[in-house]
Amino acid sequence: MFDHLKEDISIVFDRDPAARTHFEILTTYPGVHALIIHRLSHWLWTHRLYWFGRLLSHFSRWITGIEIHPGAVIGHRVFIDHGMGVVIGETAVIGDDCTLYHGVTLGGTSWNKGKRHPTLESGVVIGAGAKVLGPITISKNAKIGSNAVVVKDVPEGATAVGIPARILEEEKSKQRQSAAERLGFSAYAVGNDENDPMIKAINSLLDHAHKQEMDIAELRTQLAKLSDAETESGVGDAFAKKPE
Repeated sequence: MFDHLKEDISIVFDRDPAARTHFEILTTYPGVHALIIHRLSHWLWTHRLYWFGRLLSHFSRWITGIEIHPGAVIGHRVFIDHGMGVVIGETAVIGDDCTLYHGVTLGGTSWNKGKRHPTLESGVVIGAGAKVLGPITISKNAKIGSNAVVVKDVPEGATAVGIPARILEEEKSKQRQSAAERLGFSAYAVGNDENDPMIKAINSLLDHAHKQEMDIAELRTQLAKLSDAETESGVGDAFAKKPE
């Protein structure tokens, strides 16, 4: 229990630049509070004290705005940022090192008993307002864009966006993710939702940044050739356009 608590607090420093002290996190972060209470309510649930588990989870919902069913299984170093409006169903499974932003729903699509909620493998990021519905699997290190509605499995390392969610073009997604990381921007799992003008603008900036990097790399290559050129013909060859 205390090992979980240490991990829940320490991981906040890695994923939230606003975090300053352990005391601040322990006393003011509702995502941390919700996880602490869930560990207790889940213990009660697994020991067949169902009513007490539900009562404790209801109390947690009241003070944090985060609703986690006591039957849900949550791994290590899970971070719920802001947290208001997060709903996690009874048969949901969340692996290690996952991140959920506010308004996320891990919900069911059936009234039948049994497995009816999603499974998130390790390293998954779910953007703000996203809905992941049904007994599907979001594979390792996948990302779900803000406000996406996911009803099908998402493969490892993929990014899913839109309503209903679709997988981004792999190469384009990698370019944008790489550019975002170099710029120090990757929060909230922003995706390529064509219906959102803000996301379109961000993706345009990322594409432009990638193109500038390519142009700068080409310019450096040409300058290197120029410095080695000793004759006028050498200068001409250095600036000659390469055949496409």
